[in-house]
Amino acid sequence: MIPSLASCGMAAADLRDELSCSICLSIYTDPVMLPCGHNFCRGCIGRVLGTQEGSGGYSCPECRAEYRERPALPRNRTLGNIAERFLSAQPEPGETGILCTYCDSPVAAVKSCEQCETSLCDTHLHKHNKSVRHVLTEPTNSFMEKKCSTHRKILEYYCPEDSACVCVSCCLAGGHRGHRVELLSEASEKKKEKLRKVLEKLSPEREETERGAQRLQERRRDVAERAAGETERVTALFRDIREELEALEKRLLSNISRKKEKLSLQLTELIQQLEIKKDELSGKIRHIEELCNMAAPLTVLQEQLESDGAADTEGRETEGIKIPAFGNLNKGLISETLLTGLAGIVTGIKGRIYGQEATDLVLDINTASDYVALSEDRKTASGSETALCYPHTPERFIEYAQVLSSRSFPSGRHYWEVEGSESGEWDVGAAYPSIEREGDDSSFGDNIKSWSLRRLNDKFTVVHDSIKTPVSPSCRRFRISLDYEAGHLSFYELSEPIRHLHTFTASFTEPLHPAFYMDCEGWVRICS
Repeated sequence: MIPSLASCGMAAADLRDELSCSICLSIYTDPVMLPCGHNFCRGCIGRVLGTQEGSGGYSCPECRAEYRERPALPRNRTLGNIAERFLSAQPEPGETGILCTYCDSPVAAVKSCEQCETSLCDTHLHKHNKSVRHVLTEPTNSFMEKKCSTHRKILEYYCPEDSACVCVSCCLAGGHRGHRVELLSEASEKKKEKLRKVLEKLSPEREETERGAQRLQERRRDVAERAAGETERVTALFRDIREELEALEKRLLSNISRKKEKLSLQLTELIQQLEIKKDELSGKIRHIEELCNMAAPLTVLQEQLESDGAADTEGRETEGIKIPAFGNLNKGLISETLLTGLAGIVTGIKGRIYGQEATDLVLDINTASDYVALSEDRKTASGSETALCYPHTPERFIEYAQVLSSRSFPSGRHYWEVEGSESGEWDVGAAYPSIEREGDDSSFGDNIKSWSLRRLNDKFTVVHDSIKTPVSPSCRRFRISLDYEAGHLSFYELSEPIRHLHTFTASFTEPLHPAFYMDCEGWVRICS
């Protein structure tokens, strides 16, 4: 006979009771057994025995069996295994994890009654008391949190004076008697209203934070794209360098090979000539040796007459064999060719990195202040203590000892190199042609129309629109690099190795002139 569902549920409930700890009323967790044979969770009995310390003995919570010493707690493995299997075989409770209080088998609760402090499934909910006092809530185990800890009554009011939730007894006879109280629902609505106002403030802040995060993400993508672009550019640059070096190597080796072949051919011809001469000399030597070995004097003397005195070398100096002068493998010339080729490669690399070098850069005397003296080649500007009284021009600086270059850069990538004096104050940089010629706004770096590297009081700063950023160069020679379309104006110190100091970023709207300032103790020079 197949057992009914009800009988199965009862059996499960009975088994649950057998597997429940009498202290925590839950399924055993790591069950241990006392000498009397009763089982408990290790943690539960441990806490009970802990409270009995100092009382003169220990006892079993179930049968009150007494022990003089704290009993050992051996693990009941069999019971533990049964408890684990029972738990694993139980159906999953609802989303809340709260079970019906009245069902023998595990059934998920759908509501909890604050008055009864019970949780109910659908079946028991229909049979439950419908009284108003029996307030139904979502399933919960935390009934005591909703009751007054003093009077054990449901918390129905809120005391603003003490910021506490209270029950009826607290209001009538307890510590909150005479206080102005509100219904929990009213107090909750007031707090919600305050929270809504806070939310109104937090929402824009969150949106701004989100926009900031988006900007940072865009910045990160931009950095990644720039890094990828730079990686590609550097890879291509080194590939081209290798190709140019290989081409230079082949060219030099080819030149050396051609020179070697030419010299080898000349030397081979000379060797052949010397071999012929050697053979001729060898024949003469043999002939003379034969004469020396002849016994007949008449024959020897007659042969001498026929040879026109060829063997008579007495009184002559033996002339050494002279090798004709011709070209040679000139190591110095090869090295010079190598250095020229390498210099060409370096120039090409510099052009690709910094742009085109401004080799024809000179200072414009029509912009020079009366207190700026220019060299004959217009490459050097020095401060003057006395006015030089240049002819008046609308381009001339009046307020400060400044001068612009005659050439401007309306586009492209360019660079120029400059040097400043060890003493005095001076600026090097770039400016728009529309910069003011007098007044405070005419000072390089102190307006939106100029960018400057400034030496003042033995310290260096880069300046734009009067915003100063300290830099620490170790020399007085600099490279200024302009990438007009990219909006970059960069300063490098020409030390070993070259070191980047600062880069200004802007959207250029006018051609840029190299710009210079110096006081009466300073000077600046265009090195390009």
